Amino acid sequence: MTMRLRLLAPLLAAALVAAGCTESGEPPAPDVLRVSLATPATLLPADVRDQSGRMVAGALWTPLADYDPATGKTAPRAAESFSSPDRVTWTVKLKDGGKFHDGTPVTAQSYVDTWKTIGAEQWQASRVVKDLLRAKEITAPDPLTIRLVLDRPSGQVPALLSSPALVPLPASALASRDWAGFAQRPVGNGPFRLDGAWQPSGGKLVRVADAPGKARVVELKTGDAAAQYDEVKAGKLDLSTFVPGDRHEAMHADFAQRHVMWALPTAAYLGFPLSAPHFSDATVRHGFALGIDRAALEAGALGKQVDPAKSLLPPAVAPGERSSTCRPCTFDAGAGKSLLTQAEFPATPVHFGQSQANWQRPLAEQVGKAVGVPLAAEPGQGPFAIDVALTTPSPQEVLAEIVKATGYQSDGFADLLKSAEEIDAGESGEIYRLVENQLLRDLPVVPLWSGHGHAVWADRVGDVKATTFGGVDLSGISVR
Repeated sequence: MTMRLRLLAPLLAAALVAAGCTESGEPPAPDVLRVSLATPATLLPADVRDQSGRMVAGALWTPLADYDPATGKTAPRAAESFSSPDRVTWTVKLKDGGKFHDGTPVTAQSYVDTWKTIGAEQWQASRVVKDLLRAKEITAPDPLTIRLVLDRPSGQVPALLSSPALVPLPASALASRDWAGFAQRPVGNGPFRLDGAWQPSGGKLVRVADAPGKARVVELKTGDAAAQYDEVKAGKLDLSTFVPGDRHEAMHADFAQRHVMWALPTAAYLGFPLSAPHFSDATVRHGFALGIDRAALEAGALGKQVDPAKSLLPPAVAPGERSSTCRPCTFDAGAGKSLLTQAEFPATPVHFGQSQANWQRPLAEQVGKAVGVPLAAEPGQGPFAIDVALTTPSPQEVLAEIVKATGYQSDGFADLLKSAEEIDAGESGEIYRLVENQLLRDLPVVPLWSGHGHAVWADRVGDVKATTFGGVDLSGISVR
């Protein structure tokens, strides 16, 4: 080694340490957590569409509340309370002392201005503001009070407002309207702040307040999921938030007590053109439903990243217990073929509606073989893919999407759905089950599957939990 290289070597080593490089395999500091993830599409919370984005946004922001769709109970976070005398006028009280990471206060006006911007910008959460919340007025009578006046009674407001997509943006971002710049350097009100700008390779989160035993710094690294899985196994990373399909079997041995799975806010359905003569008969729709082998598709084309549907509502937003699998959710090729014969369905090629869903062609081939009707994935007036990405834990959102996509109407259905929305969320589970049962009887859509997330972690990590709309909770993880 030349004299010049001898002098540079210590400097290069120091630079690698300062940059957080751990390729040497040396353990990180006790309060540093190293996490791998897929590259988020955006860190703008109202437009997040993937589980990586939800996880990072969940670390940078605190929502108004956590909402349990199974019980209808709200656990306040940034909010102190939700109240309404008539389910038309709602009052949300904020906890005092909330601040953005830039030091400015989080006020009721912060939410009012953010929600108006969401509606105007047509972000992913705009349908929550416009189609689900449907407030005629949103005002801030004082710094800690949000007042909403709806255009009809709704008991789903706490569920809708608990959405992580409706967290506040600081006044500086709302004034600049530089959304691309803000997504690169987001400023939230959550347990972590982003240190520097987000890079294609990842970023670094720093905890805002002390939390003994928890990570003070979270180093986020993007990259190939399989390679990241192996790096956690080798101790070079602490946590991987995506497990590829070809690692699912090994996961149970590699990380026996160190993995978690959670329901994602995504669901897929096969919709029918109800106005088309061939699909106006519910018997036909049930026949096609019974020809779908969800387990085979889950293990094959879908890469083990989904759970076959057991009910119409996905686990993320299904109130109450569901111990059995719905009949249209089961695979029974013989029964499906019999129903189509009974309905005198013609043995002519059936074309699918236009869609970009990657599962449409394998499903068409599978069902066609199972029920004896030739199906083609090319566009036509036939079954079509419905991929739903939810932004709230309210069943109202997915039901509204189904009705919108299919144009489904039936005697008493609109009134039943209205009743489920109007009643207090904690008491609406039974009515939503009635709504679900009617849809399963008439079957304007066939439930297919819902997404799930996986995470695996190293020995030095503990207390790993995940939620549907937040992903892995980085703030609660302990490190040794």
